[in-house]
Amino acid sequence: MSVDEVTQKLDETKLNEDTPKTILSDSTQFEYKHPLNTKWTLWYTKPAVDKSESWSDLLRPVTSFETVEEFWAIFKNIPTPIDLPLKSDYHVFRNDIRPEWEDEANSKGGKWSFQVRGKNNNVEELWMRSLMAVIGETIDEDEYQINGVVLSVRKGTYKFALWTKSEDREPLFEIGKKFKQVLKLNDENQLEFFPHSSANNKHPQPSITL
Repeated sequence: MSVDEVTQKLDETKLNEDTPKTILSDSTQFEYKHPLNTKWTLWYTKPAVDKSESWSDLLRPVTSFETVEEFWAIFKNIPTPIDLPLKSDYHVFRNDIRPEWEDEANSKGGKWSFQVRGKNNNVEELWMRSLMAVIGETIDEDEYQINGVVLSVRKGTYKFALWTKSEDREPLFEIGKKFKQVLKLNDENQLEFFPHSSANNKHPQPSITL
């Protein structure tokens, strides 16, 4: 899909408290009674079309959801990962956390990162598995270490990133191991953790590799 087509599709799911309800059918509205532990917000980064556009110009919230049913209604109505244009991103973050490493909730943390190269038919499945694991708290059951998950579309690759609130190695190891399972990675596939404190480095190095 083109940039304009994706933008138009996402504009149909505007950010307001009633959005998830309006895209649910009447019969479904009576049934959704499965609240998530916290509210989550879907953000979208569109590709830049003008050099004067800043990151803040490109990043925008799409909508929020607080139940399993709202989640499914939203993600069935937005473009799939393979339909997104190059240099665009989906972000799903907890509560009102912005998907920026400068955000106070993210500033002392980092991200587990993995790239899927080439035209991989499993990208949509892996993205959905990642989303369900994050909002279902199955990767991070008690600690609330996970702030959000990101999918970035780049030339020849799809980048998955799991953002955390801290750099504490003990919980990070457990989270990383579970994230590898979610992404169906084997011992030959390396998952890397990058602290946000190194985000400005020209060639950042991972502090943990699994």
